Amino acid sequence: MNTSTLTAGTAELDKPRSGLQIAIMAVAAFVIVTTEYLILGLLPALAHDLKISISAAGQLVTLFAFTVMLFGPFLTARLSHVGRKGLFVAILLVFGASNALAALSANIWVLALARFIPALMLPVFWGTASESAGQLAGPKNAGRAVAKVYLGISAALVFGIPLGTLAADTFGWRNTFWILCGLSVLMAAMIQTFMPTLPAPATKAGEQQSAIFKDRRFLAHVALSVLVFTAMFTAYTYLADMLERLAGIPAAQVGWWLMGFGAVGMIGNWIGGRVVDGSPLGSTVVFLLLLIGGMLATLLAVGSHAWLALALAVWGLAYTALFPICQVRVMKAGSSAQALAASMNISAANAGTGLGAIAGGAAIHQIGLPSLSYLAAGIAVLAIMLALAMARARPATAR
Repeated sequence: MNTSTLTAGTAELDKPRSGLQIAIMAVAAFVIVTTEYLILGLLPALAHDLKISISAAGQLVTLFAFTVMLFGPFLTARLSHVGRKGLFVAILLVFGASNALAALSANIWVLALARFIPALMLPVFWGTASESAGQLAGPKNAGRAVAKVYLGISAALVFGIPLGTLAADTFGWRNTFWILCGLSVLMAAMIQTFMPTLPAPATKAGEQQSAIFKDRRFLAHVALSVLVFTAMFTAYTYLADMLERLAGIPAAQVGWWLMGFGAVGMIGNWIGGRVVDGSPLGSTVVFLLLLIGGMLATLLAVGSHAWLALALAVWGLAYTALFPICQVRVMKAGSSAQALAASMNISAANAGTGLGAIAGGAAIHQIGLPSLSYLAAGIAVLAIMLALAMARARPATAR
């Protein structure tokens, strides 16, 4: 990481100011990633308003995820030479305009366009935000700075859906997009005002990061992440609908149930980050087993709110723990090019998110909503089988 080119306003010279700048980055990350995941909580409301099926609405999730997967690494590389401050401001303004278009959408096609455009820019921000935080803080404090930015991302992953559900119930789904529009513009103004000019870090000559694509074990880890996220999002994409239609939770209360799911998930995020270093594959298997148990228990407990809350707690714990577990696992597997490995896991996660939304939507249409937990559990079993096969293929010290 090249910090010598930073201007005089950088963090190493002004630590209190750098703390504010990194906090702004974290909030911007929260707004951007919330834009991606919030729509899962809006699906029932927008499906009703646009007069489409819930499974058709769910394909908006697929569109966003596949756009990130297909264009993310390419666009991140193409824009790597652009100064970070201007890049982040431009991305946030794009998000503001796209959220405004979503709020004005008269049909699913306009809404799809409003989701496609920001999906192009999300991985660019996600892939460079932690790098820029390290530039702001300087090499001695880079780790803490990156952790603060990722706190905003983790909070969006956990709370984006419940916040969207609550906002849709309180303000309407269109006004929820207007709120995101305003927040995006506000964060663009904050970055423009408070962040120093940050040059794009220089790339070391002769780097051959693409060599990790010839490593079969690394590719197996990426494939495992695709399976894990497919299992997670086959059911989770439609969790709001499951709570409302299967468990009989009033629409006005669904958001609070999802908020509880997210609160427990923050604990899972911490646990996953603590245990993954010891055994990346082993922790993947353990939390996939918990995920299966939580999803199936949720289906069986729909008649009792007390048991349902317990089942959702197990599901939420496992679901959120698997985010850092997969990220660290893939980065360890591609240790010779960790930045590229991290971006590949993001692509794998979005591939799984999209495939899960497709599989779940098809299952609802063909079999019915209760089938989601069984289908997701079956995919999780496939992921466990792959993880165990990978573990057997390596010495114990590498597991």
